[in-house]
Amino acid sequence: MSRGISRRRFFFGTLLAGVIPRGGFGSVPSLKALGYQSPNERMNIGAVGAGGRALGVLGALDSENIVAFADVDWARGAEGFKRWDKAARYKDYRQMLDKEQSIDAVTVVIPDHMHTHVALAAMQRGKHVYVEKPLTRTPWEARLLTEAAARYKVATQMGNQGYSHEATRVAAEIIWSGEIGDVTEVHSFRGRASWPQGMKTLPAPEPVPDTLDWDLWLGPAAFRPYTSGDEAYRTEYARQQFGFYLPFNWRGFYDFGTSLIGDWGIHQLGPANLALRLGSPASVECLRKGEGESPYTFPRGGTVVRWDFFARENMPPVAVYWSDTGDMYAPPGMSVEEMRQISGTGPQIEGVGDGRGRGGPSAGGGRGRGGRGGQGGLPQGSGYNTVFVGSKGYLGTSGRGEGVGLIPGTRWAEYQLPPRMLTRSPGHQRDWVRACKGGEPACSHFGIAGPYTEWMVLGAIAARVEGKLLWDPKRMEFTNSRDANRYIKPHFRKGWEIRAIT
Repeated sequence: MSRGISRRRFFFGTLLAGVIPRGGFGSVPSLKALGYQSPNERMNIGAVGAGGRALGVLGALDSENIVAFADVDWARGAEGFKRWDKAARYKDYRQMLDKEQSIDAVTVVIPDHMHTHVALAAMQRGKHVYVEKPLTRTPWEARLLTEAAARYKVATQMGNQGYSHEATRVAAEIIWSGEIGDVTEVHSFRGRASWPQGMKTLPAPEPVPDTLDWDLWLGPAAFRPYTSGDEAYRTEYARQQFGFYLPFNWRGFYDFGTSLIGDWGIHQLGPANLALRLGSPASVECLRKGEGESPYTFPRGGTVVRWDFFARENMPPVAVYWSDTGDMYAPPGMSVEEMRQISGTGPQIEGVGDGRGRGGPSAGGGRGRGGRGGQGGLPQGSGYNTVFVGSKGYLGTSGRGEGVGLIPGTRWAEYQLPPRMLTRSPGHQRDWVRACKGGEPACSHFGIAGPYTEWMVLGAIAARVEGKLLWDPKRMEFTNSRDANRYIKPHFRKGWEIRAIT
């Protein structure tokens, strides 16, 4: 038996065993107990987060009943309130969960630092949960939600939409077929964040708007005065329509977000996590510090992080690189032009750029250029923002996993896809709905998304400290850095403490 066939059988068996219920659709006992015998029944959903990105998530759940909202910012949530005008409205998610007894499932589309508290409260009440990426801000929280999902046996999904894209699954299948040999490096790259970072000072405090519960927005984070930014801030940063902390720029602050690693890195490295079965890393290191050191935010840009993973069953050790320098990776001796796909040639990947929400721009928000396959949905330059380095060649993926191809483009032009090994997604939110109603677990359920988030956000910690950090996943600590260990678990404000699942 050839190594390629052996590899295909190995992955097919281990990936899908235990994922598809033996009894078929609707056969999971813990979910049947909740009353969902038919996939045609409508669930009642309570949405935590009513504006911005929440509108996209909820828009894909129109087959269900949106019965209640909880949003600390009623100005931001106004559009959602208007669209689902019969839904009850709250500012405190705890009140919504306590009073709206009909809720079956909860969506969590709010700043990262609040994900854990809301998701855990919902799961403890027996509610299914959908949480936008990254699942959590810290590795300790990621482990907590992984364990909670296993204990409470509810259907879960992280909102890394690329996991549902056709091209992501095709990329995994190509790698498992042995086409590019043993993968020893992955390079993923992006430009600088679009939100402000590297700030040295904070603007003066302002009165809190009547529409905002600022204390509840802060939640477990240390208290700080509210501000929307001053004239100096608005002069320096053109995108001030996103405010200072909210509704969007919180992503760059240490206390609230994980910068580009959690915003885009977790999208772009999804194909790598799936195809290479990465698990926990042996170490993580910030090879290059970003520009503009700040006590409040991540640097402005220029960061390079490396994770090293041990050998995994029949896969060799692999180094995974993430950078926000804007520099693209190209194989030695190969030009960017040679890397690109040749228009009109090569396998046509279903959903790429076709706007049907099955892997194209509408599913994950990618900016495609239309068409099926070819260059649809691919970024500028080589067409790829993640490159896999194998012993027999190269493979690239783009966006959130919207595009895939062998490198150079001439190799892709003559390639035939291997047999399918993975089930296909009906769409990322619909995948979760199916799981809620007794179908197979969603593709990025917390048993997958938790460990994935855990290793990804270790990179955000590495960006704050010096040196190579050695990771012990069993003890959940770095064995050689007390400084780095300070960031593994949040420091909860009094009244917001949560404990590990026991």
